Amino acid sequence: MRTIDESPLKPARTVVAQISDAKKRLDQFLAEQCPEKSRTQIRKMIDSQEVLVEGKTARPSYRIRGAEQIQVSCRESADWLPGAEPIPLEIVYEDEDLAVINKPAGMVVHRGAGVQSGTLVNALLYHFHSLSQYGGSDRPGIVHRLDKQTSGLIVVAKNDFIHRRLSEQFQSRQINKTYIGLVHGRIEQHSGKISSPIGRDRVHRVKMTTRALRSRQALTDFQVLERFPKFTLLQLHIQTGRTHQIRVHLSSINHPVVGDTLYGAPARIEIAKKQTIATLTRNFLHATRLELSHPRTHERLAFDASLPDELTVFLLRLRCNP
Repeated sequence: MRTIDESPLKPARTVVAQISDAKKRLDQFLAEQCPEKSRTQIRKMIDSQEVLVEGKTARPSYRIRGAEQIQVSCRESADWLPGAEPIPLEIVYEDEDLAVINKPAGMVVHRGAGVQSGTLVNALLYHFHSLSQYGGSDRPGIVHRLDKQTSGLIVVAKNDFIHRRLSEQFQSRQINKTYIGLVHGRIEQHSGKISSPIGRDRVHRVKMTTRALRSRQALTDFQVLERFPKFTLLQLHIQTGRTHQIRVHLSSINHPVVGDTLYGAPARIEIAKKQTIATLTRNFLHATRLELSHPRTHERLAFDASLPDELTVFLLRLRCNP
């Protein structure tokens, strides 16, 4: 890479690469971050010096190391900037530095392909006066993500100092996340660990897989909470934060998450003899507990969110049909 003197075109979008992005090609990374642009458009932007990595130009084949600041200059009128929308939020905790939100299933965390509004980011901009810009102007406050059809706790940063410190805690595995998930089939062992590496599926690009040629370490621990004839309720902890990690890992051991038709769950399920119903319209996966150290006070904080009503009702139906 070489340094250039020209100021980048405005408006500019700054994206911070995460450790989980390491080894990705620059054009691949930007394609994921800018789904509104084609891969050809992204390569043209890189070649025309509209993309700077730590203030320097780079080739499309540049390999991300993680933690770089990548500036993308835009010729259009900044239409990509999200706006505030009066979307209700369940705010579990808030102070001047951070907030913890109980995200509902069905809400996308930030804009992406086919999703321009109604996101958690749009809601955050309405509810909070200040949010960090460390992860990029199009993702204010977003330190980590939950899948669209996964509900539960997510921490939001209100300034860049807090964002950086929380990111460091995630990278050093000082933040503990606990999930509750219901899977198809009976798991007889009381607890276990799934350690299959995860990478993107070469054929179905929206999916991840444990059989990818290029994959990264992933660790998921589980403990059985309750067994049903055809289902198992699990408590899950992830030691790494790969895309779709829990869903991919459980599918890889032939126990897909209920409702997760992308990873093998059936569209219709039998909860009792001659009683077949449509599966859930969401994944039975909920981020129920979040533990972290406050970056400013260093106080250890723990937050809990009970199962949402639709999941509780589903469990009751299983318990009533042993």
